[in-house]
Amino acid sequence: MLFLTILLFSYSQMSQQIQKTTANGKEMLSNPKLVVVQGTLNVVMKQNVTLSCLSQPGSPPVRYTLFKHNQQVSALNRSDLSPALFPLTISSASDVGEYKCKAEFNNSSGGKYSNSLNFTLIEPISKPVLSSPTSQAKKGQNVTLSCFSENGSLPITYLFFKGKQNISPQKTMQKREAAVIFLFIDSLSDFGTYKCKANNSFPNNTKYSNGFNFTLAEERSHSQPLIISLGLILLLLIIGFALAIPFFIIPLYKAKKFKSTRPSIGLTSTVYAEDSENEVIYSEIEPVKAEEEYINFPVIRREEEKAGKRACSTVYSKVLIRD
Repeated sequence: MLFLTILLFSYSQMSQQIQKTTANGKEMLSNPKLVVVQGTLNVVMKQNVTLSCLSQPGSPPVRYTLFKHNQQVSALNRSDLSPALFPLTISSASDVGEYKCKAEFNNSSGGKYSNSLNFTLIEPISKPVLSSPTSQAKKGQNVTLSCFSENGSLPITYLFFKGKQNISPQKTMQKREAAVIFLFIDSLSDFGTYKCKANNSFPNNTKYSNGFNFTLAEERSHSQPLIISLGLILLLLIIGFALAIPFFIIPLYKAKKFKSTRPSIGLTSTVYAEDSENEVIYSEIEPVKAEEEYINFPVIRREEEKAGKRACSTVYSKVLIRD
């Protein structure tokens, strides 16, 4: 039984060795392995990277070919068991993408392909902008701050500060959107200068925003509505007075002025006695001077007496006082 087990194991080893050997006695190639030996898969413009391709086991000489998107980039022959090294320079966006390598014996058909590697071009971030829906706040109010960098490769990590003190954990955004934090204004010490910083996988590319300050909002007193109402009433009164000037005040003033400047006129009357009735005739008397004047004017009246008719005249005097 033990002999049979040893025999079967020996047969299995011989079968594997035969499978690894080609018809001409060379050891068959395995799928090569493609790795980055210089740089990273996240690359920046004008960055140098180096790829290594090696098939183990495999009898040299072996030809290694590097492909990008199924297009040949470079080919190397190795007469020993050392890997093939492919230096690359990322000079444009077309240099990133999927890379593979192929291992094969010279002048043979077929070959084995490696795993694929994908390069991603990373861009430096732009200066982030720190903003808030409101620039004024008062004690006891909740406010928000948002930090956003418009350009730069994702993901982008944001961090918020007040002065030099960190006020939030890091926020890593996988999408092109702003990082937002919520603040509670508890005291006057919360009215300081806020900033945020942003960075991504681009090396040495941390950017800080400008400072942002909240201003203290003035508290409205209860008397403000009353003051506003009184102001509106006063404004309406002024408008009404202005409208009354041309329609009422100016005509009244002109009439009063005309009446005060009109000259005073004295009257005298003369009565003539007639047979049937008394007749009074008035005539104007022009003033002589601005002082007290005594003006005599006769009134002639016809009276009948028992003995006969006779005419008599009565003289009246009137005092005119001139201002």
